Amino acid sequence: MFKKLAAILVLLVMLPLSAAEIPVDAKLDYNQGIDFYKLGMYERAIESFRSAVRTYPDYIDAYYNLGTVLEYLKQYAEAVSVYKQVYIRNPNDYEVIYKLASLSAKLEDYNKASEYIKLIPPSNSYYQRAQELAESVKMNVSLPPKQVNLPSKISTVSGIYENILSPTGVTTDKDGNVYVATFSDNTILKITPDGKRQVFLKSSLISGPISLASDDIGNIYVSNYSANNVVKITPQGIASVLVTKVDKPYGLHVEGNMLFITCQGSNSILRHKLQ
Repeated sequence: MFKKLAAILVLLVMLPLSAAEIPVDAKLDYNQGIDFYKLGMYERAIESFRSAVRTYPDYIDAYYNLGTVLEYLKQYAEAVSVYKQVYIRNPNDYEVIYKLASLSAKLEDYNKASEYIKLIPPSNSYYQRAQELAESVKMNVSLPPKQVNLPSKISTVSGIYENILSPTGVTTDKDGNVYVATFSDNTILKITPDGKRQVFLKSSLISGPISLASDDIGNIYVSNYSANNVVKITPQGIASVLVTKVDKPYGLHVEGNMLFITCQGSNSILRHKLQ
């Protein structure tokens, strides 16, 4: 009845139920997550798996599948934090330990990668792969992780801001500030033109932010996928719920005094007049 996502592949493997006490709601969210993954709707799969572990915090298969999707989307730092939840609950899951080592190496945290590699015993099937990993990255545990220097400014042609946890929506204001929604952290970040990063808003009003949009006077609008509403944030960082009872709001667009909202849950587009 329950399935486990194969790492980085669309292949699904049948798993037996090992915990009859898992609540029905958690099982439903888990199965929905697999369905969304098969359809390529990865953000919705992520939210379904997150909902499953919120309902049942020891749902190891849900953590594993959540980590797999995040790894597939190359959200490596977040995938590590999720796989750690599996390791905490099952320290003998050497597949997950290998994943933690591999992802730590990709994040250039070679000390941590080395620690995980040492946990895999020679008798385990992942031992050889772990040794190859150690060799391939030429691990030197005496060196600290490489520091990532963010550019002071994004080039007009190309550029990148790195190490943003599960970024989703992005918008700008007339002063050149960049605003980024982080889905898993329920936070809106602000990056100034000189590259300085700060938390613009972290509030209980932000829940599963997907898209951002801005208007001519600097207000920021946030589609709260998990809360089924849209929040308005003033330039001073004051937040309030603007539109309620929106069925899975996703994309946002501002045109003049009109806010357009795509609603995935109802397969529709909502128009809301701005005051």
